[in-house]
Amino acid sequence: MSQFLFQEEDESEIQVTTHLNSNEKVWNILIVDDEPAVHDVTRLVLRNSVILDRKLALHSAYSAQEAKVLLSSDIDFCMGFIDVVMESEHAGLDLINWIREDLKNSTIRLILRTGQAGNAPEESVISHYDIHDYKTKTELTQRKLTTCVYSSIRSYRDITTIAKSLDAFKKLIASSTSILKVDKISEFASAALTNLLSLMGLDSSSVYIVRHEIDLFNHIEETYLACSGKFGQIPDTIDNVNEEIRAKINSAFIEKNSEFTDQYFISFYKTSQDACAVLYIEFDSPPVGFQTNLAEIFSTNVALVLESLVRHQQSETNQRELMYILGDAIEARSKETGAHVKRTALLCHLIAEKLQMPTVFVDAITAAAPLHDIGKITVPERILHKPGKLDADEWEIMKQHAESGGAMLARSSLPIAQLGKTLARHHHENWDGSGYPDGLKGKDTPLEARIMAIVDVIDALGSKRSYKEPWSNDKILEFIKSESGIKFQPELVELAELYFDEIMEIRNQHPD
Repeated sequence: MSQFLFQEEDESEIQVTTHLNSNEKVWNILIVDDEPAVHDVTRLVLRNSVILDRKLALHSAYSAQEAKVLLSSDIDFCMGFIDVVMESEHAGLDLINWIREDLKNSTIRLILRTGQAGNAPEESVISHYDIHDYKTKTELTQRKLTTCVYSSIRSYRDITTIAKSLDAFKKLIASSTSILKVDKISEFASAALTNLLSLMGLDSSSVYIVRHEIDLFNHIEETYLACSGKFGQIPDTIDNVNEEIRAKINSAFIEKNSEFTDQYFISFYKTSQDACAVLYIEFDSPPVGFQTNLAEIFSTNVALVLESLVRHQQSETNQRELMYILGDAIEARSKETGAHVKRTALLCHLIAEKLQMPTVFVDAITAAAPLHDIGKITVPERILHKPGKLDADEWEIMKQHAESGGAMLARSSLPIAQLGKTLARHHHENWDGSGYPDGLKGKDTPLEARIMAIVDVIDALGSKRSYKEPWSNDKILEFIKSESGIKFQPELVELAELYFDEIMEIRNQHPD
């Protein structure tokens, strides 16, 4: 112990140490040295230290092998004191290489300390080994040891903060590749919140992002876009939100201001002419170094991006609803009332999914399916409503609805309309080339139209029409199988047969 030059201190300045609570956050420090006295003295000096609001938890290893066991555990070490000479003259140096190269731990701060500097010259060690500092044991007086720990912990904190921010930013970038999908807003918001908390060093805090939109009738629609921490999942209704928190959020919307206390940070953002948002962060403990200006800048940009995503989602939702309304109107004109439009859309979704088509294709065909019979609006009602079989002239007029529907939708540049054009024009083409209007054969007919063809027939056969009664499930399946390779692509017939129960279940869930 004579190697350490500790000066006497006034005991009144030493803080009394209490036992560590199992839930209490601490800084884990590893001591690796084959001399028990070194462990004792280090503990004596650091026994009551509190650094950055955390106590220290010291862990001892008396060999490099013992150190490897501890380092491979779940303990998150912020720093380690490592002796050079233990089992061998370079055991400590070999351990450092193992930590960096094999364990891939680049964040732990490593202090090399040796009583035999000649075995590891300082200049050589610093240039060849990834260490934070190099000390001889005689250098580490009580004050210098404490200063070294402070410096290492601060360095570890900064490095981990940067690493967490980088990880959160990667998640943010990853989510941004698909943020235009309707179901990705919460994913983007969650990644944004994680990034914000990491930047602020608030890993244990909880956050809400709430949006208000005022409609044409001056009604306020409130939406919780994202939440994290103890708040759990996005609440289904505002009734599931703590009343006190809800009152603070509502006050922020009314007052249009920000507030920062030791308990929470809340800020208001105007995101568009008729919409605004509030960010609410609740701290688990008083924040250290919380920068309101950085939080404001970051949150403002997140709120604006989220507003753009919400608008995009609303646009897509409105388009889908209009497609259904238009499809229903067409079916109503032909007196084929009921849920045919809804069912065909869901059945197209099912078949496309079972074919393992990309999500963008599945979503698109589901949205465009209601447009497949838009051309029927050009067919005279006397033909649409005729209870019996159409004569040759009437049939020729009826067949024109496919070409007319395709021509109508071709005028629009909307992606859904363009896909709808294909469905409208080609859903009566047959696999063997005997269909209309173009007599396409096999895979010359686009896949989406081949899917629509079999879906349309299955649903139509099971529904009541002016010219027929609904068929039984067995009769429908029998007909579909008989038309394999004639009307329908054989692979699609096999798929329909394999998932026929699911198809019928969709029809049962949406009856006429």
